[in-house]
Amino acid sequence: MGRYDGKVVALTGVASGMGRASAIRIASEGGTVFGMDINAEGLAATAAQITDAGAGAGAGGTITTRVTDISDHTECAAAIQECVDTHGRLDVLGNFAAISWMRNTPDVTFEEWRRMFAINVDGTYFMCQAALPHVLAAEGNIVNIASNAASMGQAYLAPYCATKGAVAQLTRALAMEYVKQPIRINAIAPGGTDTAMNANYELAADTDFDLMQAAMGHRGFGQPEDIAALFAFLASDDAGNIHGSIINSDNGLTAS
Repeated sequence: MGRYDGKVVALTGVASGMGRASAIRIASEGGTVFGMDINAEGLAATAAQITDAGAGAGAGGTITTRVTDISDHTECAAAIQECVDTHGRLDVLGNFAAISWMRNTPDVTFEEWRRMFAINVDGTYFMCQAALPHVLAAEGNIVNIASNAASMGQAYLAPYCATKGAVAQLTRALAMEYVKQPIRINAIAPGGTDTAMNANYELAADTDFDLMQAAMGHRGFGQPEDIAALFAFLASDDAGNIHGSIINSDNGLTAS
């Protein structure tokens, strides 16, 4: 018996990184995954890894997928409805999809600012909005992905810090709105994680690495599987007493 036997878990951002690792972890524990991403090729690769019985951890599991642009609120609603129509229920929503890059603040264009908010904040909000009635009916839970950037200022990352601060506060606000209801709403705040997004990070022009040192920590990057393990716990019944929390997983980065 797995912790997720009989449960349906909808995840965004499953084409790579933490979203992919979490989809594989949930499938390995018996869950049915509804995976979403705008990257069709990466989405298919994740699905193949889960459904291929010889592919290792998570293999032989169950996943259905939908190419989804979460910056479009109508797409968020349609994706959640497809999940429920296909699987009959929704127990857990995990909001992993996000973008990030570095800029000197005067160089950030209006379009770049809006795009980051459209994905990191709007997408998270409208996925929560669409999922809430179904997750509530299942007495399930929502896990958002914030960041250490939600609680510490970081040079060249003003838009990203603003979006992840918004995700943290959105999580707390929803937790209070539903504190009397049989649902849990939490967030994970990763530090630097070894993902494709970070491997191909777009730096600011003339970056002063001394200004970045405070956000780099002493233990290096975490792994996507670290976040997947925490997600699998936090979204399970084992975490039944945790509601309205922003849980750091950052190798001690925000300890000081």
